[in-house]
Amino acid sequence: MPLWWPLLVAGALFAIGVYGVLARRNAVLVLMGVELMLNAVNLNFVAFDAQLRDALHGGQTFALFVIVIAAAEIGLALAIVLLVFRMHGHIDVDDLRELGESALDRLDESRDRA
Repeated sequence: MPLWWPLLVAGALFAIGVYGVLARRNAVLVLMGVELMLNAVNLNFVAFDAQLRDALHGGQTFALFVIVIAAAEIGLALAIVLLVFRMHGHIDVDDLRELGESALDRLDESRDRA
């Protein structure tokens, strides 16, 4: 298989991910765009690893590390999105302006009242 096929697919995935990050207002869709970009990078790593026939399989190893870091990132990001949804009732990224301690204090106060 020629190298340009996976590179073309990875470029399309990365472009769709950039569009998802820049054009979407929903935080979950922004996170999906980031994941698409990371998967495009992984596809490039594996494609170049297969093309260069590396004995250590460095591209595949690095892709595995990117997958692990992406899993940790999405877990933390979804926890933050759930916290923001509990506080504000929406996850519209453009409407969120405050993410400081005062917002967390209000969440603790609302839990104490309940």
